[in-house]
Amino acid sequence: MIKFTTIRWRNFLSTGDKFTEVQLDVEHSTLIVGQNGAGKSTLLDALAFGLFGKPHRDIKKAQLVNSINGKKAEVQVEFSIGRQEFKIVRGVRPNIFEIWQNGNMINQDSNARDYQKFLEQNILKLNHKSFHQIVVLGSSSFIPFMQLPTTHRREVIEDLLDINVFSKMNGLLRERIARVRDNLKDTEYQLDLIKDKISIQHKYISDVKELNDDIVQDKSEKIDYLQTEINSLQNKNQEFSNQIEGQSWVQETLNKAHDKKQTLLQYKAQFEAQIKSLVKEAKFYNENETCPTCSQDIDQKLKQTKVKSTRVRAEELQKAMDDAAAKSAAVESDIKQFNDIVSQIAEWNTHIHSNNTTISRSQREITVLSNEITDIKGKGGDVAQAVATLENLEHDRTINTERKLSLMDQRTYNEAISEMLKDTGIKTKVIKQYLPVMNKFVNQYLQVMDFFVSFNLDESFNEIIKSRHRDEFKYASFSEGEKQRIDLSLMFTWRQIARMKNSTSTNLLILDETFDSSLDNDGIDNLMKILYTLDDLTSVFIISHKGEVLENKFRNKIEFIKERNFSRIK
Repeated sequence: MIKFTTIRWRNFLSTGDKFTEVQLDVEHSTLIVGQNGAGKSTLLDALAFGLFGKPHRDIKKAQLVNSINGKKAEVQVEFSIGRQEFKIVRGVRPNIFEIWQNGNMINQDSNARDYQKFLEQNILKLNHKSFHQIVVLGSSSFIPFMQLPTTHRREVIEDLLDINVFSKMNGLLRERIARVRDNLKDTEYQLDLIKDKISIQHKYISDVKELNDDIVQDKSEKIDYLQTEINSLQNKNQEFSNQIEGQSWVQETLNKAHDKKQTLLQYKAQFEAQIKSLVKEAKFYNENETCPTCSQDIDQKLKQTKVKSTRVRAEELQKAMDDAAAKSAAVESDIKQFNDIVSQIAEWNTHIHSNNTTISRSQREITVLSNEITDIKGKGGDVAQAVATLENLEHDRTINTERKLSLMDQRTYNEAISEMLKDTGIKTKVIKQYLPVMNKFVNQYLQVMDFFVSFNLDESFNEIIKSRHRDEFKYASFSEGEKQRIDLSLMFTWRQIARMKNSTSTNLLILDETFDSSLDNDGIDNLMKILYTLDDLTSVFIISHKGEVLENKFRNKIEFIKERNFSRIK
């Protein structure tokens, strides 16, 4: 339930720069009086402007600013919903629109239109039209329920029953249906396009394969030629390897020959040194008679013996040297033969290395040719790319087919929901349940007001009014006073339904010059009976020129006066 507590305004219409404030929850009934132009209905305009950004009467926004001060027109409305305290601040010159909740201003990132939508849908849960059907009944710029078009009547009832959410859902669903329809159309177009691409790709692959057959044949023949050459070279290498293996003993024998040659050379050097020593010794004995060391004479017999033994030893050494020279010559001959064999082996190895190089080059060329053949056959190259493209197209077709099926399911599902959200769907079922209750309340209020007719609204919110004689009438058939009774009965009915639903229920009821219009004295008395039955939580404000007639019927009175062209509360 919305409990309005305070409204204040300044520089609004004929009000000056000082705030005019009215407590909306203090008294059960308040009479508002004043001369014409004193500002009685300003309360209604301020309340409507503060909540919905447009006044109760048909006044342009620029005209709301006090024409004398010309700026800082501001309205503040305070109310509570449950434990939440709200304050709406709205102004002109400068433009102000603020929503405060529990002392904190609600985020204003969105534009003013979205901000207003948030206020109406998430906080007030009623719009300007519904507000005036439940809270306000007046003669100025007010269109009674029965004078509204059928579409607007439905909006009021939907707000009242809190089922306008289905209309919002239906609006969102229509947008979703449109998106699904566009997506489905786009998906079907994509499927047709992919189908054409797949057909073209199949033809392209077929043409490429046919053109590549000759190329594959040429490369295969070259591979066969290279493989034959490799086999021939490998056979030659095997022959060379066998010959080399047959001469494996040569290197070891050659090494031994070199070792033997080195040994003979060492012997020769030793023999030459010994012979040289013997020659020196023989020469000493032949040339000396006295020992140069001790100066003693050398014995002739000793001298002859030494010379003789030296000659014998020299002959033996010479013979050994000649024998070593002969052996050395034989070893040199063997070494020459072995070196010839080693040279032949080196030549064979050179041939093997050269053949291996040729084999490696041919094998690499075979690998390149094989890869090219593989590419041409479809695992690479143009055919491979074409096949990969074809696979991607097939994948895209599968995805788009699944998407199409999903969208078709969504379309079927949305169509079913759409049937439920139409005016003939869930909302009609809800309205059917409440229509008997609404009609019952309307007729009860009509009887209280001594207007004895049978009033019924059908599911399309068209009226069926029957008199006691069962004659059928329309709303337009009645006098202005009778219409006023019907309008009042409907208004009190909407308040009762709102209280039952706890949707747009509020403590505030404002009757603008209702007592001054077409109601006769009996109608006024009957209306007062209804007002007396309202609970103490309801705050009723009656705007009237008949202050002297109505003054004693209300607990509180507010009188507006106008001084120096500014309106204020007396």
